Amino acid sequence: MTAVAAERITSADQAYSVAAHLAAEFAPGAGERDRERRLPVSEIDRLSASGLLAVTVPAEFGGADLPPSAVAEVVRLLATADPNIAQIPHSHFVYLNLLRLAGDSAQQGRYFADVLSGARIANAQSERGGATVTDIATTVRPVDDGFRVDGVKYYCTGSLFADLLAVLTRLDDPDGLSGLPAGEYVAYLPASTPGVRIVDDWNGIGQRTTGSGTVAFDDVRVGRDQLLARSAAVHAPTGYGAYAQLLHVAIDAGIARGALSAAADFVRTKARPWFESGVTRAIDDPLLIQRFGELAVTVTAAEATLTAAGLAVDAAVAPEAGARAAAHASLTVAAAKVLADRAATEVSAALFELGGTRSAAADLNLDHYWRNARTHTLHDPQRWKYQHLGRALLHDTPPPLHGVL
Repeated sequence: MTAVAAERITSADQAYSVAAHLAAEFAPGAGERDRERRLPVSEIDRLSASGLLAVTVPAEFGGADLPPSAVAEVVRLLATADPNIAQIPHSHFVYLNLLRLAGDSAQQGRYFADVLSGARIANAQSERGGATVTDIATTVRPVDDGFRVDGVKYYCTGSLFADLLAVLTRLDDPDGLSGLPAGEYVAYLPASTPGVRIVDDWNGIGQRTTGSGTVAFDDVRVGRDQLLARSAAVHAPTGYGAYAQLLHVAIDAGIARGALSAAADFVRTKARPWFESGVTRAIDDPLLIQRFGELAVTVTAAEATLTAAGLAVDAAVAPEAGARAAAHASLTVAAAKVLADRAATEVSAALFELGGTRSAAADLNLDHYWRNARTHTLHDPQRWKYQHLGRALLHDTPPPLHGVL
C-alpha cells in the first residue's frame, strides 16, 4: 500500500481549498510533463497525502462523506490545471461508490480504511476483441479454496499509480461450485498480487500521463472476500452511472476553463493585433474581445450545467431517492456531458484562432489542451446522450440502467 500519511478533510469548503492549492501547484509543469510524457508520480503522491482521495468515505467509517457535487468540483479544479491528474482518480471514486452501494460491511471497513490511509484504486475494466465494450472475457473461477482471475484489460487509467486494482470479471462457474449467482463481479486486489502484470503502453495523443496502460492477469488468486457483485449498483436506480459520468463532465469542464485561461494569457502577453483593427494591443481588438466573450459564455454554460447535474446526482444517491430521481440525474448529466464536450473541444481549438501563428509554436505545446480534450471526450459518444434525451422527451422513456449514463 502507498506509504503516505494522508491528511483528513472534513468539509466541502476545505476540499475546494486544498484542490485549488494543488491545482496552482500542478499547473506550471503540466505542459512539460505532457511533452516529455513524464508520469506525475510525485504529484499523485501529493494528491494522496492531501486527503482528497478519501473525501467520499462514509462518515460511519471515518470519512467526510462528501456528495457527488463536491467531488465533481474538486475534479474540475484539478482539471483546469492538469486533466491527466484529474482523470487518474476517476475510477478511484467510482469504485469507492460501488463499494458503498454493493460491498458488505467487512469489505467496506477494510477498503475504506485503506483509502483513509492514502491507498489508491484504479480500474481494470475495458477489453478489446468483443463485439462491444460490454463483452467481458476476463473470468473469475472457483479453484481450490478460493478463486482465480485470468484475462487482459486495456485503458486501465491510473493503474501505474494504484495500490488496489478494481478488476471487472465474469463469473465462470458452470457447475455452481462457488455458490455465487452468475454475473459480473469486481475483484478488489492489490496491484502487487502475483500474476498481475501492469504495462506502461498507453500511447494516446492526449491524456498522455494518466497511466492508462494494459494490465494482464494470469492465474491471479483472490479470496471470496475480495469479490463484489456489480449488479446491485449498476442494474438498479442507484445513480451509479450518473455519478461516474458526472466526474467525466467535470474533467471536460475543467479542460475548457484551463484552455480559456491559457488563451487569455497568451493574447495578453504574446499576441499581436491584426493590422486592420487599428489598435496597438491584441486585447483591444474588438473582434478578439467578441470571440472571447462568446467562449466565456460557452465555458460558463458548461460549468453551470455541471453544477445542476451535480445537484441532481446528489438527490439520486440520497437514501430516500428512487427511480425517478435516478432517471433525472442520468438525463441531466447527459446534457451536461454534451455541453462540456463541446466546450472543451471548441475552446481548446479556438486558442490558436485567437493566439495567431505564434501560438502554434511546438515548444509552447499549447496543443496539449486540444489533445487532452479530444482524447478524453472519446470516452463515450455524445450522440447517444442525444438519443436518451430525445427518447425521454418524446416517448417518456427512462434512461437505461447500464452504468454508463
